[in-house]
Amino acid sequence: MTAARPGGAGRILPEGVAPPEDVPAEVFVAALQTFLELRRLDMRALAAELGMGRSSLYRKVQSRDHLLGAVLWYLTRRVIVRALEATQGLSGPERVVAVVDGFLHDVHGQAGLRRLLQEEPEAALRILTSKAGGVQQRVIGAVERLLEAEEARAGAGLTLDRATLAYVIVRIGESFLYADVIADNQPDVDRAVEVVARLLGSSRRPAGASASGGQQAQSES
Repeated sequence: MTAARPGGAGRILPEGVAPPEDVPAEVFVAALQTFLELRRLDMRALAAELGMGRSSLYRKVQSRDHLLGAVLWYLTRRVIVRALEATQGLSGPERVVAVVDGFLHDVHGQAGLRRLLQEEPEAALRILTSKAGGVQQRVIGAVERLLEAEEARAGAGLTLDRATLAYVIVRIGESFLYADVIADNQPDVDRAVEVVARLLGSSRRPAGASASGGQQAQSES
């Protein structure tokens, strides 16, 4: 996996999967552990755990949203790389659809994210789906670079310009992935993959879809 290889994770996600540089390492590790243990990220409790005052913690991380966003983007980057590595044998629209498929199923299976969406829906959507949240715009950028790489590899023309298409793909994924929070519906990632496949003119089916067209809820990497 190198940055020079078309479609490689290094090209699609040039910042890699290292911890964030703008959050002190000990703070980030503690926040990540809290999230993975399905505990609410309480800044007072985190400061006490780290042996510092709450005001000192805020000076180091700017805000709770910023720290939680750093944790979510770190985990998201790792999901993106898993999806890219699992689809290296594909190219063109089929590869893009397969990456979206693997990404959405992986994210849907993340227990920490489901806890956050259920217990703190407003904060979750603010961080995950708003321009200021730091996650959505970066995912759109990764999808746009993936579209560029696969268009070049397969010589396939896109139905829309890459920036618009990347935005639409991400918004489709969010709409179905977070449907229980956004619209009081059940999440349906297979339906999201089907819509993206149609948008890209791909015949690839979602990995979770049955032969009769039924849907399965989740698949965890």
